[in-house]
Amino acid sequence: MSVRLTVAQALVRFLAAQHTERDGVRQRLITATWGIFGHGNVAGIGQALVEDPALMPFHQGRNEQAMVHAAVGYARQSNRLRAHAVTTSIGPGATNLVTGAALATVNHLPVLLLPGDTFAGRPADPVLQQLEVPYAGDVSVNDCLRPVSKYFDRVGRPEALIPAALAAMRVLTDPVETGAVTLALPQDVQAEAYDWPEEFLADRIWRVRRPRPDTAELDDAVRAIRAAKRPLIVAGGGVRHSRAEDALRTFAERTGIPVATTQAGKGVLPYDHPGETGGIGHTGSATANALAGTSDLILGVGTRYTDFTTASGTLFPRGVRFVNLNIAGFDAHKLGALPLVADAREGLTALTEALGGHRQEMVQWIFSKRDWQEQVDAAYAVADEDARPTQAQVLGVLDTLVDGSDILINAAGSLPGDLHKLWRTRSPDQYHVEYGYSCMGYEIPAALGVALAAPGRPVWALVGDGTYLMNPTEIVTAVQERLPIKVVILQNHGYASIGGLSEAVGAERFGTDYRHRDAFGGFTGPPLPVDLGANAASLGMRVLRPRTVRDLREALADARTATVPTCVYVETETPDTVSGPPPAQAWWDVPVAETSTRPSAVKAREEYDRHVTARRRHL
Repeated sequence: MSVRLTVAQALVRFLAAQHTERDGVRQRLITATWGIFGHGNVAGIGQALVEDPALMPFHQGRNEQAMVHAAVGYARQSNRLRAHAVTTSIGPGATNLVTGAALATVNHLPVLLLPGDTFAGRPADPVLQQLEVPYAGDVSVNDCLRPVSKYFDRVGRPEALIPAALAAMRVLTDPVETGAVTLALPQDVQAEAYDWPEEFLADRIWRVRRPRPDTAELDDAVRAIRAAKRPLIVAGGGVRHSRAEDALRTFAERTGIPVATTQAGKGVLPYDHPGETGGIGHTGSATANALAGTSDLILGVGTRYTDFTTASGTLFPRGVRFVNLNIAGFDAHKLGALPLVADAREGLTALTEALGGHRQEMVQWIFSKRDWQEQVDAAYAVADEDARPTQAQVLGVLDTLVDGSDILINAAGSLPGDLHKLWRTRSPDQYHVEYGYSCMGYEIPAALGVALAAPGRPVWALVGDGTYLMNPTEIVTAVQERLPIKVVILQNHGYASIGGLSEAVGAERFGTDYRHRDAFGGFTGPPLPVDLGANAASLGMRVLRPRTVRDLREALADARTATVPTCVYVETETPDTVSGPPPAQAWWDVPVAETSTRPSAVKAREEYDRHVTARRRHL
């Protein structure tokens, strides 16, 4: 039996029938589609969506990149078991997807991209927005998405949709391969009718596997752990994706091995768990980094070991051994490790059982943790309730108001470092910092996706002024769909994070201030009269304007219970005049000019040469 539908109609019906299943729990895979319509998709996907609106919920985006960010936020909050599709027109609509696709793929988060494409039949050549490539007639702008997609196909014939769609679902539901998946859809093919086999449109279940460790690899890991005197666990985002938090807690409590967390892993243990030592690496805690610097074995669980985690190869001592539990063999073999290729939950459970009663006696670090918490308290402390707050104090006030139901979203600027060092995470999914790609403009659209995945929970998008200016447009969608996200804008009149880095490497904060330029290319005068609160209000948000710490407490409490999208617009005090967060606890490699006529750059190079000698290759 067959059903006659257009390609777009068949695709929408197919997507509505796909489900994931893990641990016996079944969920619909593609639960909604985001879209901005143009001539490349309005008569295809657009028509299919309006023909049966109950089949596929639709969200109207304002910026294509932001739609992908929203879909990624949804997928992460859904533990990669549910995802959204994103449809765009051809031309700029399609190329605007590239940054969001890269973010999804870097972070191993599923999103289905459905960009329109130029005519497969080429009735007119070129058509509006078509890229002409003299040496290749089959290239379109969508080919820009190939290197940032985990799977890419161009559906040039109706029947080609069947293998392409099935391959797309396979990749989206593969915990190792998942990321951005792109099906480029020529606009004429979208509207073509075809007789589709009923089995293509029938309900289909994609089981998300939990591979168990190989026996020999497990034995090697157990011997290494038993032989270690000062082991440390480095927990990454793979623990969260696997929902292995309970397994990690059991392992840590039975073995006595302390746990440090990456940006993606923060929250896998609550901040007050006895075995939790804080963030690790350049933005980590002094406690975790001190342990890392004296450890003889690192058990990495679900981490990619980015340079922020390893302090650009300077954090771990010479001779340290690595055991890497990771579902991806690629990551499990990093740093010359003993690989333990398995699902995080299954691997931790197997290690706990195999180690039996083995336990480390490592209590001395607990005193270091108390000292670090005192530093956090000092950064949060407020001497004058009527003063303008620092960024750290904004976090401190928010810390007093939230509970485990709140979700904090951030991605770029100085906030990820402050949050990794200072934030006291209360639940496994409270801390949502996208630091794999660290994309400015992620926060607000991601908050929409998170709010859709976790209705009823307070969702906070924490953004600096630079980040806000990158991508505020999805505020309109939040207002349109009545999603009560809370946006906290921290106005410090410039790129504070990159400005500080610029100063540290001898570039003297060039191009990082929001002030007028003088005749010599420098900056002069007061900050530009930019009112981001007024901008948010013009997009439909309710805006609160606290001026003091006292005002801030009231505004954040008000926003937390608000039932409409609410912005808290805060002009922050610089930490130069009051205590700020503790400085970086480990190095990060940003190369400095080897020769320069400017004294600041010469001094920065001397400091760089001193640090780089500490780099170690772990092979």
